[in-house]
Amino acid sequence: MEESLQREIAYTCAKGDVRIRALCTPDEIKALSFDKQFGSHAHYRSLYTKRTSLEENASQPDANVVLAVAEHSHIVGFGVLNRPQPEDRWSKLDPPNIMEVKAIEVARDWRATGIGDRIVRMLLAHPKVEDLIVYLVGYSWTWDLDGTRKSALQYRRMMIKLFEPYGFKEYETNEPNICLKPENIFMGRVGSNVTADLQNKFKWLRFGIET
Repeated sequence: MEESLQREIAYTCAKGDVRIRALCTPDEIKALSFDKQFGSHAHYRSLYTKRTSLEENASQPDANVVLAVAEHSHIVGFGVLNRPQPEDRWSKLDPPNIMEVKAIEVARDWRATGIGDRIVRMLLAHPKVEDLIVYLVGYSWTWDLDGTRKSALQYRRMMIKLFEPYGFKEYETNEPNICLKPENIFMGRVGSNVTADLQNKFKWLRFGIET
């Protein structure tokens, strides 16, 4: 079996040994500790500051919560693939073969070690991934610019570099929140089994038109 299709991969980086686990269950997550760096900083607040947020996502149908676990039980990175919220524009795609990369984060001390790349890889280990359109929304005001010592434009480029190797590309959209700042980004990956009709619906939905 290819590494990208496994539920767990072992990885050794400069900081030590890490296991990247996909499709984690709430019970598995409860048994782990959550790094304190996933919290509030001077100019940045993590998307998820509590382990319970990961548990809640993992309890939902079709969700894929990926964890980077060090020292056997310590979460130092995470990624969340889940359905869009009902109030989001993207939830209106019919049939609803669409999921969102809701979060991807690595604890500050563990960044620049290749963990983020492997989290993305394991997010796409979802069993239905080739039937889905997977998208992500990057809002510049949620990025840890201080922690990464990057400008918003540099951070944007980093996101593109992280996701492009896995089939994601930038898409234009008139979604108001994305259009608020030029640094914001909308990317998507269209699975190999997604029909031309659904791709066309996705194209129009990006501009607020339901077909």
